[in-house]
Amino acid sequence: MGMLTVSASPHIRAAQNTQGVMLDVIIALLPAAIAGIIIFGINALFIILTSIISAVLSEFIFDKIVKKRNTITDLSAVVTGLLLALNLSTNIPLWQVAIGSCFAIVVVKCLFGGIGQNFANPAITARVFMLISFSDMAQSAFPTIVDSVATATPLAIASGVSEGTLPSLLDMFLGLRGGCLGETSALALIIGGAYLMIKRVISWHTPVSFILVSFICSWIFLGDLNGALYQVMGGGLLIGAIFMATDYATTPVTKKGKFVFGVCCGLITTVIRIWGSSPEGVSYAILLMNILTPYVEKFTAKKPFGGVEA
Repeated sequence: MGMLTVSASPHIRAAQNTQGVMLDVIIALLPAAIAGIIIFGINALFIILTSIISAVLSEFIFDKIVKKRNTITDLSAVVTGLLLALNLSTNIPLWQVAIGSCFAIVVVKCLFGGIGQNFANPAITARVFMLISFSDMAQSAFPTIVDSVATATPLAIASGVSEGTLPSLLDMFLGLRGGCLGETSALALIIGGAYLMIKRVISWHTPVSFILVSFICSWIFLGDLNGALYQVMGGGLLIGAIFMATDYATTPVTKKGKFVFGVCCGLITTVIRIWGSSPEGVSYAILLMNILTPYVEKFTAKKPFGGVEA
């Protein structure tokens, strides 16, 4: 009889590790990043590089100060920096980008114990922090590869906050309109989302329910199919639903919980957009649901076989 080996859990291990998952997310974000650089010009590249470098350096310095094992090799800081950059306007100064990236890593991630222990998505929280702190965040970037563009983002025009002409649905799909550098091209984001689902990095439950509920509610409340399509393809809903609402650490782990999370995000986003004072709704919706995730998990957890309610 062989030796009995006793070891601490987990006893079942997956071939994919944190670094591999983060690498897949980076690959999935590349189409949106490349589209943003093509559409908005070289300044988009500078913002992406500034955000990523600031995130990695912040984590490296924090680990050194607290004498913690270096964690930058897991690539999570790169993902946070890239996600934050794709949610920013190309009009924002680089020093503000660096501050936002540092806030995401140090305040939201590292001070709560590092990856897997943060209470909310670092990139989303940093974006909300920057929306509150910097007026430049309210300014939208516009494509440099077309001669004539709207003077405001599609959601700002649709909600009546700003005047202008709405771009065509095709331009919305391709990304030839105003907005943040990584949110405009629906095509690029869908390609990235499909890659993550094929690689089984994310499941369909949260992104599909998020997008579908936003579309249906917008159609009902606005009474206009085209208006609902503008709501789905505008304002960062796709990048939020695919890449931020699917964060492992800050969203439910059960399939039912993921579905509930997505439905609630869709409802909150639509309510803020239609009845709120700002067309921005995705960031606030995801941040709020991140905070409520423990309660969603509690009410959607499977009852153990033979167990009784506490």
